Amino acid sequence: MLDGWRNQQLARNLALTTIEKRAGRLRAFLEHAEAFPWQWTPQHADEWFGDLRAVRGCAHSTLRSYQDALRSFCQYVTDPAYDWTSVCEQRFGTHPIQVVHEWNAAAHVQEAEARPEKRAFTIDELQDFFDYADEQVTEARDRGRKGWLPAFRDATLFKIAYSFGLRRNETRMLDVSDIGRNPHGPEFGDYGVVLVRHGKAKKGSPPKRRSVATVWPWTAEILEEWVTEIRPLLAVPGTSALWPSERGARIGLQRINSRFAAYRDALGLDRGLDFHGLRRSYVTHLIEAGRDPLFVQFQCGHEHASTTSLYTCVSSDFRTRTLRKALDETLSAALEPSRRTR
Repeated sequence: MLDGWRNQQLARNLALTTIEKRAGRLRAFLEHAEAFPWQWTPQHADEWFGDLRAVRGCAHSTLRSYQDALRSFCQYVTDPAYDWTSVCEQRFGTHPIQVVHEWNAAAHVQEAEARPEKRAFTIDELQDFFDYADEQVTEARDRGRKGWLPAFRDATLFKIAYSFGLRRNETRMLDVSDIGRNPHGPEFGDYGVVLVRHGKAKKGSPPKRRSVATVWPWTAEILEEWVTEIRPLLAVPGTSALWPSERGARIGLQRINSRFAAYRDALGLDRGLDFHGLRRSYVTHLIEAGRDPLFVQFQCGHEHASTTSLYTCVSSDFRTRTLRKALDETLSAALEPSRRTR
């Protein structure tokens, strides 16, 4: 059953990581239920979902992903096209059923499911974070430690992720060749645009590509320093990765997570500030700087403006200034006719 289900998902062109993650969750349910699929009942599913919420404290989105995996498997084994029901009837005198239904599954009722503590960095928090990352490089170098190169890499990686509003894997998978010139931004030289080749994909589709233009003046400077001066000291011959690892061709996601968390916790920042908070900050700070929302949407690779708005965490000061500007313009337009009459 598991092999057939896996092949079905491969035929749907789902990513191997998605398939393995679903299989792992199904095995977790199998272990919890202590029964085979043709013995499962909705009560088994209810107990498992309750355990995930009450004992393990799973987030809503995580719980729904477990439910989706179990629902998908049950749809497969109960589909007449695969004949598992008749095989089980012949062998065991019973057959599998769908154990996940509308009354015991979480509904996806809103687009944003991030926990309330997830937010963007303020300007001061972001500056403190980047300054602390730079301090780790200086301290390691002054002590004559080899770790200053990875520390320099990680500090630059965080700044670039923010500079282009990149997701974690989008940042990790960048190659040196993905950086190029922007004819409409000659002031940035060879670092005017970044080609993202491993963007977030839809189900059954390859990674989504997009080009992200350089916005902040300091971005090109730190990229040039990293690519021309520092990266050659760390990269092994033949690797094209923009962020090489001291032990391999490319830095791993776990290393990015652990370094980010270490810096955040050392500064005493909220745990709700995660790596994705750099992307939220990018959107927020562009909007606060007066950039066109449509431009910001294209930079982030969002199909809908509503998705971009979910990332926007503008400050109360910005909202006050925006309201004041709108009121002043309205008042000025209303008084204009009377001024002309005078």
